[in-house]
Amino acid sequence: MYISDRLQNMAESATIKMSQLARELRTQGHNVISLSLGEPDFDTPEHIKQAATQALADGYTKYTPVNGLVELREAIVQKFKRDNQLDYKITEIVVSNGAKQAIANLALSLLNEGDDVVVFSPYWVSYKEIIQLAGANPIFIETTIDSEFKVTAEQLEAAITPKTRMVLFSSPCNPTGTVYTKADFEPLVKVLEQHKEVLVVSDEIYEYINFSEVGHYSIAQFDSIKDRCIVVNGFSKGYSMTGWRLGYMAAPKWIADACTKMQGQFTSGANSFGQKAAVEALLGSQKPTQDMTAAFRKRKDLVLDLLKEIKGFKLNNPTGAFYIFPDISELFGKSAHGHTINDSDDFATYVLETVYVAIVAGSAFGVDNCVRIAYANSEAELREAIKRLKQAVEDLK
Repeated sequence: MYISDRLQNMAESATIKMSQLARELRTQGHNVISLSLGEPDFDTPEHIKQAATQALADGYTKYTPVNGLVELREAIVQKFKRDNQLDYKITEIVVSNGAKQAIANLALSLLNEGDDVVVFSPYWVSYKEIIQLAGANPIFIETTIDSEFKVTAEQLEAAITPKTRMVLFSSPCNPTGTVYTKADFEPLVKVLEQHKEVLVVSDEIYEYINFSEVGHYSIAQFDSIKDRCIVVNGFSKGYSMTGWRLGYMAAPKWIADACTKMQGQFTSGANSFGQKAAVEALLGSQKPTQDMTAAFRKRKDLVLDLLKEIKGFKLNNPTGAFYIFPDISELFGKSAHGHTINDSDDFATYVLETVYVAIVAGSAFGVDNCVRIAYANSEAELREAIKRLKQAVEDLK
């Protein structure tokens, strides 16, 4: 008996794996603080939960259209107009079982064997595996903390070849928290205007977790490339609905139709009562989301201030999402408690096993010099976790 080559060649999600290791240590009686998963610690807002309860009472327990309930797609159209000044038709919207499925739908629907996909690095852990599952090749544009992890026009131009089918990135970015502004996009768009066969996939799942003064800007707002842009979003981060598994995409109709066909053979439509609640999320009160973002901004400032006290951590000031992505390469070569730190995986293992703090190695995101620290925890937990990290680093010699 054997498993497929496809599965054997696929890496396990590093964020999920680290979270599992943390849970295992907790079952052994250790006081583990997990800063590994990208999951808000806030509950789903009450008005959204009430909408789901009402939907169940009203009999929304049946199959839904593959591309989503009409009322949810209409709400998404309104959201794009309200928040992004983008006009879509409901035929250009596809609701999926999480934003991750939307990206998988796109890869499996649009990529052929041997196609190239340009990916801004650091990148979300699943991008690489999804692209390779579709038979395509991820082409990474590397960035550093010194450039705020932003890609330049020159880098983008150099990465695009006749085999390039797609460009994929997230803003706000997981894992760096980097937010691309309109001004940042302008030189990149000038490059993309010259490559008219290249599709642009913008993952905007952290849209509402944005601390920048200018706010969120979507690359699809550039009219010159809108007909080649696909915007991926969802409810997990901005509405603290991670377990609801609801995402969506907006794209030209021919792409939306292709993804609907693909999804129809995998999962069909997302759950019915959850979709009814998602309508309320988009069209109801946005205050809980605004309050959550304000709390994350406060936590970010706290975590940055505390991390600045750790010698060997090189930091920048991210303006979105809920992650810090420090460069820890200064610690490489040092040892303590039977551990030698040669890379980010070594450091993540070291702090988990010695001070019981779970973080994620930067290697999972394409940058081995860094680690990802999520601050989606209470302030008390964050203070304790960083106190432990500081001690672990001070022990290294």
